[in-house]
Amino acid sequence: MIMEAKKGYKAVARYLMISPRKVRPVADLVRRSPYPQALAVLDAIPNKGARILKKVIQSAAANALFQNKKLDEEMLYIKELQVSDGPRLKRLWARARGKRDILLKRMSHISVVVDEIAEMGE
Repeated sequence: MIMEAKKGYKAVARYLMISPRKVRPVADLVRRSPYPQALAVLDAIPNKGARILKKVIQSAAANALFQNKKLDEEMLYIKELQVSDGPRLKRLWARARGKRDILLKRMSHISVVVDEIAEMGE
């Protein structure tokens, strides 16, 4: 079986201090949408996750425009958008009567692939 090369332009943000559970609903809103429309949607959402996603998507688009000078922002769409778990920071949380709990500070990894709209039908 021959592996086919994955097309598209990628950007990855790792070790982000936000829980993946908070970013995923925002990611679902812009997945498989045109680039300008995705930015408009993310601008309208007041979440921290939306601000972070917008930066990663803009980075992927900048990579695409830098690598292929023939492209325009209007020709791009979000082909793939993954929000995965990163490592967890473990912190102590003081409780009553000298006891403690462990507080897990969750991190996210976000990867975005943008591609030309002409290849969207594949």
